Amino acid sequence: MSLKSKFSLSKTLLASTLGFVFASSAFAAVPTTLKLDYAYYAPTSLVVKDQKLLEKALPNTQIKWVFSQGSNRSLEYLNSNSIDFASTAGLAAVLSRANGSPIKTVYVQSQPEWTALVVAKDSPIKSLKDLKGKKIAATKGTDPFLFTLQALDTVGLSKRDVQLVHLQHPDGKTALERGQVDAWAGLDPLMASAQIQSGAKLLYRNVGFNSYSVLSVKEDFAKQSPEAVEAVIKAYEQARKWAKANPDKVAALLAQESKLPLPVAKLQLSRTNFDQSIPSATQAQALKRSGKILTEEDLVRKGTNVNQVVDQLLDPRFAQKVVK
Repeated sequence: MSLKSKFSLSKTLLASTLGFVFASSAFAAVPTTLKLDYAYYAPTSLVVKDQKLLEKALPNTQIKWVFSQGSNRSLEYLNSNSIDFASTAGLAAVLSRANGSPIKTVYVQSQPEWTALVVAKDSPIKSLKDLKGKKIAATKGTDPFLFTLQALDTVGLSKRDVQLVHLQHPDGKTALERGQVDAWAGLDPLMASAQIQSGAKLLYRNVGFNSYSVLSVKEDFAKQSPEAVEAVIKAYEQARKWAKANPDKVAALLAQESKLPLPVAKLQLSRTNFDQSIPSATQAQALKRSGKILTEEDLVRKGTNVNQVVDQLLDPRFAQKVVK
């Protein structure tokens, strides 16, 4: 073989090798398995799961779904690597990041009014001030829990003025209905169910104290698998648009998945806004405004700059590339 032929062959082999390396790197960027949570409080997650949007987009990747009862569970799963993508309340994600979890919020699923303070139909409690010394069921580390602290703060009360009973959301609803607690920090669709099925009343509502429904990942996952993050956001964006355009169908899906009556699902969705999707200054300002309660109630380490935590948490780059 001539020197020229050998040189040509070497170039061909080098090009093939580099091509294989680059192809392998691109392939490796999407893991062979992706784990996500789904939750009744995050209807877009139900749509992604039901329509198999990720299975269609990533046919060579195994998609695993894990059910979550609340933001605290979702973040536990994320931090233990049981899932790669977590559906949580925005303020719960802030709390997790502030306490050392290296997570990034990469997408906004919706702006729900999914929590309020709930009392039984025949409760003598008529105002927030009446809650002093009373038992309130709340799931620690979730939006309803943080909502409760903010609500109490509006009338000069703190967690030390009430008895917080730490129960998972379904157990809190049951405790209220059995008279074991005086109030419950509700979460939809359980809250809507309590309203319709047992006549429970919303003692205190405040849309501004409800933080956004968001999708978060661990920092190292986002760095190692950016293509996977973009693929998941693309699927959730499809689901968000579909949910916005098909309210009756998404209500039927929510009712089917949660095993709750259709009117309950419709009530939950009537207070869910699907207009926003890219993390922005809007979410940052809302989280910073609500975040002061984390410091005031000693829920974060002393000296924590919550505003800085919010800025570090929100990462719009992936959604900006995907959302059209």
